[in-house]
Amino acid sequence: MLASKRPDVRCRLIEETDVEAVIDCLRRGFPYRLRAYWARAMARMAERPAIEGFPRYGYLLEAADGVVGVILLIYSHHADAIGSGVRCNLSSWCVDKKFRGYAVVLHATAVKREDVTYVNVSPAPHTRRAVEAVRFKRFCDGQIAFAPILSPGRRGIRVASFAADAPESALLSPSEREILAEYAHLGCRSLVCVEGGAAYPFVFQRRAAFHRLVPCQQLIYCRSMDELVRCAGSIGRYLLLRAWPVFLADANGPVNGLVGRYFAEYGPKYFKGPAPPRLGDLSYTELVILGP
Repeated sequence: MLASKRPDVRCRLIEETDVEAVIDCLRRGFPYRLRAYWARAMARMAERPAIEGFPRYGYLLEAADGVVGVILLIYSHHADAIGSGVRCNLSSWCVDKKFRGYAVVLHATAVKREDVTYVNVSPAPHTRRAVEAVRFKRFCDGQIAFAPILSPGRRGIRVASFAADAPESALLSPSEREILAEYAHLGCRSLVCVEGGAAYPFVFQRRAAFHRLVPCQQLIYCRSMDELVRCAGSIGRYLLLRAWPVFLADANGPVNGLVGRYFAEYGPKYFKGPAPPRLGDLSYTELVILGP
């Protein structure tokens, strides 16, 4: 619990009994989102296994008027060749106008753990300077829109939709199988590319980009951008009659091997903490857990 300058305003954990009031606050903060969207988002967060010692939902600001501010926190374990740790996606930060001065209290409470890597994957343009002022650094400057069908195909690469009992799934690590299975359950497209005795996992999510005018497939997970380039042509051919041909991926400039256009300053992403995220890994972020 954090005390504020006003005794009638306090910051505390979101509890199960707060869900409806939290949804009301989120509706005020993001009026273009329907109530059903937030109800589904909170239900998904409730279903996820909590990490011991960390919030399940996040924090709220409470005043005599009720819930007047919210920040949702999505925690996950991450492991790669460098090491492992806990990552937290800060999401859906909103405070009613009358209490906007207390937004910093909400944010400071959310990012107080020095052993956690915090990420912000959807900062609104008018908040980016504020995000940088609290020592968040960019790890992604923009996005590339590309058509994988235009990339050259590689002989010997086979593409299959993920299935837990499929032989190609046995070539993936347990954590990768978990990611692909969970995201397939949430409506994403989980794919496995196989070349020889090696398997390459990919997750894509259908969304509408560029002011919600262009349908596309957003890259959610891959091991590296090099593997995306390696398999892009094969993925494009596999999905030719199954998905919209425009794909979107985080990038810091044009990507050699992907035929498309790089958009600087479109969808920049930030982090703060001990383990900088890598491009191509948006697993366990709001883009999937809350939905596009």
